[in-house]
Amino acid sequence: MGPNSMEPSNAQRAEILTSALPYIKQYTGKIVVIKYGGNAMTNDALKQAVMRDVSLLSLIGVKVVLVHGGGPEITAMLERLSIPSHFSNGMRVTDEEAVSVVQMVLCGKVNKDLVRLIHLAGGRAVGLSGVDGRLLDAEMLNAELGYVGRITSVNPAPVLALLDQGYIPVISTVGADAAGQVYNINADAAAESIAIALKAESLIAITDTPGILKDQSDETTLLREISVSQVDELIEQGVISGGMIPKAKGCAAAVQAGVKRVFILDGRIPHAIIMEMLTDEGVGTMII
Repeated sequence: MGPNSMEPSNAQRAEILTSALPYIKQYTGKIVVIKYGGNAMTNDALKQAVMRDVSLLSLIGVKVVLVHGGGPEITAMLERLSIPSHFSNGMRVTDEEAVSVVQMVLCGKVNKDLVRLIHLAGGRAVGLSGVDGRLLDAEMLNAELGYVGRITSVNPAPVLALLDQGYIPVISTVGADAAGQVYNINADAAAESIAIALKAESLIAITDTPGILKDQSDETTLLREISVSQVDELIEQGVISGGMIPKAKGCAAAVQAGVKRVFILDGRIPHAIIMEMLTDEGVGTMII
């Protein structure tokens, strides 16, 4: 033991690494899509922990795809430019002026910050938006929301090309239609569509809650495992509500479309991704 008795000994470290082996074997060479957002994205220490997790997974042969939103950064930039923000049913109403800010913030700032942090953590990343290589074709979701898009098709070719070269694709969720009009796309919906198109082994949605709670006010009521059929029931009962509805529905759709393991994880826990994937200690809700 070192001077700090809380530090694991080298023998314990070796034990920890070898116990991860069966999990590494399960995931190596497989595609894992991670949807990144929420508190883990605004807190610098958590952000670095996520980037280290992503880099570690990539270095042990997992084909990681990082899909990100950037709501708080978009809101901050709109405020700075004195452009008012309106929300309808939890979704940002996006006019022509706002959609150009969305593109600038997501593709220009947030995306490149994440790529840079992955490089600092020892990984190799390339930033893409849904417009690049026509990765995400989209159409208007409804006129009331303005330039908010629904994905009409996913072209996984650019992502697969980067994965084959050993890069971590980092994807910002804007898309375009045949006329070239750009749309803001919900990052949960984009991660679900991308995971399905890539035939991913796993989809991980990082959120600001411990997962799906039976009682919202009690974190000990975490539902560690729910089936697809339970998702609609839990929405009807009000157990799944607000921003968790699109997440849970997206995750359920991914399971139905053949993604083997889908998790909703607490992004406030450092290294939640590694704990969920490489240990037998789950830290979120798994949808089966």
